Amino acid sequence: MLSDDYVQQLTTNLTAGASDDGQPARVFTLSNANGMTATFMDIGATWVSCTLPLRCGRREVLLGCRTLADYQRQTAYLGATVGRFANRIGNSCFSRNGKVFRLQANENAHCLHGGPHGFDRQRWQVEDCSDAMIRFSVSSPAGDQGFPGHLTVFVTVSLNASNQVIFDYQAHTDEDTPVNLTNHAYFNLSGAESGSDCLDHRLTVHAQRYVVTGSDKIPTGELRAVAGTGFDFGKGKPVRQDLLLDADQQQAGGYDHAFVLNDEVIGTGTAVELVSEDEQVSMTVMTTKPAVQIYTGNALAGTPGRDGCYQQHQGIAIETQYLPDSPNHPEWHFSDAWLTAGESYQHTTCYQFDFE
Repeated sequence: MLSDDYVQQLTTNLTAGASDDGQPARVFTLSNANGMTATFMDIGATWVSCTLPLRCGRREVLLGCRTLADYQRQTAYLGATVGRFANRIGNSCFSRNGKVFRLQANENAHCLHGGPHGFDRQRWQVEDCSDAMIRFSVSSPAGDQGFPGHLTVFVTVSLNASNQVIFDYQAHTDEDTPVNLTNHAYFNLSGAESGSDCLDHRLTVHAQRYVVTGSDKIPTGELRAVAGTGFDFGKGKPVRQDLLLDADQQQAGGYDHAFVLNDEVIGTGTAVELVSEDEQVSMTVMTTKPAVQIYTGNALAGTPGRDGCYQQHQGIAIETQYLPDSPNHPEWHFSDAWLTAGESYQHTTCYQFDFE
């Protein structure tokens, strides 16, 4: 059970140190009349905490670090807003109109989550905030991490009376550039610091295809049917039920794959549902994005938490996005991540919490 001053203590801890620019982090907590809270930090526009007022006591359902220094040394992207391009771009390059763009690599030869100094490492500006919403912005100059065009991004996060945490993403550019924004929160609905893993959570994903990847986690180009594989979560099942069943999983150490969402759920339908082992908490994810990356924390072991270090599979990330490496797969017309100059990038993801 969390103490009454849990959120305040969390804020005190996170603001005690200095970031790379020598200044402390700024921390903001949203709350609603039901007693739910969602806390964010301007470094990385990071979702650092999400507490739910259960009858048995307040529960933290989001993995996070105790101090800013821990956030800066962890490599799991805990709660961060990632970009310019979430997930991987193979060989850190892509082409457009005959011109090749080479990105900064940070996962062997590949570019992961925007590069070594992506949006997760930057201080975002706070444009507006209240008890119910916060609006972040970041400006990315042309050539940042190798990407073309000057990109301006706004992320507005709100918490409403229906216990929904809503992320509204907006961006515009002066030159064609791929954009793929998401939040990299890890959820453990049984309690982030409970010591239990997420493998007994019940997961439902409304998708009929998933992206096949090679040993380097870069897509091969094949979109394979989930039917008859361990990737079929259409009717819901415990995460551990078919864990490591497939060769695709075995080389990734678990689930770390993109699922192509069914057309009928994109927008306001239920894309993903996650239910805690004790069934006291459920989370429904709705999104305008065409895909979701399900990552079962296969490399979380040793990541600093609020009370010691996290272990493998202690949280599950549900990253709504375009497909990984999509700038190199123009045949994936439904997952066109290119933002053209003068147009606006607009996407929304909603996390709906229900609890007892």
